[in-house]
Amino acid sequence: MMFTRIALAFAISLVAVPAVAQSQPKAVVELFTSQGCASCPPADALFAELAKDPRLIVLTMPVDYWDYIGWKDTLALHGHSVRQKAYAEKRADHKIYTPQAVVDGVHAVKGSDRAALQRAIISDPSNGRALSVPIKARRNGDVMEIEIPEAAAPPEGAELWACPVASSKSVTIDRGENGGRDVTYSNVVRGWMPLGTWDGAKQRLKIKLSDIQRDEVDQIAILLQAGTSSAPGPILGATLLALQ
Repeated sequence: MMFTRIALAFAISLVAVPAVAQSQPKAVVELFTSQGCASCPPADALFAELAKDPRLIVLTMPVDYWDYIGWKDTLALHGHSVRQKAYAEKRADHKIYTPQAVVDGVHAVKGSDRAALQRAIISDPSNGRALSVPIKARRNGDVMEIEIPEAAAPPEGAELWACPVASSKSVTIDRGENGGRDVTYSNVVRGWMPLGTWDGAKQRLKIKLSDIQRDEVDQIAILLQAGTSSAPGPILGATLLALQ
């Protein structure tokens, strides 16, 4: 995966600021979808509902591997296809399809299956490792400040990522399996920025929002994930910071 590295500053003093990220989430749910997939609109609609739940971090990850069938997905990032494949290689089933949802970096289910999603969200993946690290994020002017506490049981390795997110994107699909449809996507990930690795020690980071923001981006998702981008494990901690 090709990403742009950004400058980090550690050991800063956090001050009171107007914008603060949501409280500790119940689950992180990623949807791998495509504008060229006829079975995806029901999942896209379901995720629009889930995105309204403040206990969840819901992220839409449009993939590009259906672009050849008549319509190029206007929101797809190749990195999303790579991420989905990396997840599949870690699981016993090795299945890649759309719509596919991955909960907390561990459970994969059909993205339009509400009951299966609910079961995955309330489960305790990876013996409690998932979302075991509370992450705080806040905005101070043009700076995002992130705080990660010291871990009681340090992970073997983890990476920290910042993802600019557009809370809503509406697309008119002209051709392909969904030709003639208007589809609205919720919490669309528009990029991936590596913020460094984490070994379990307490960290405080300060990052310029101008290095992360994109057009129409109004949120930043912070993901702390075990493993590496090529072999992702459970999501250890996450938060979603609204920019408006």
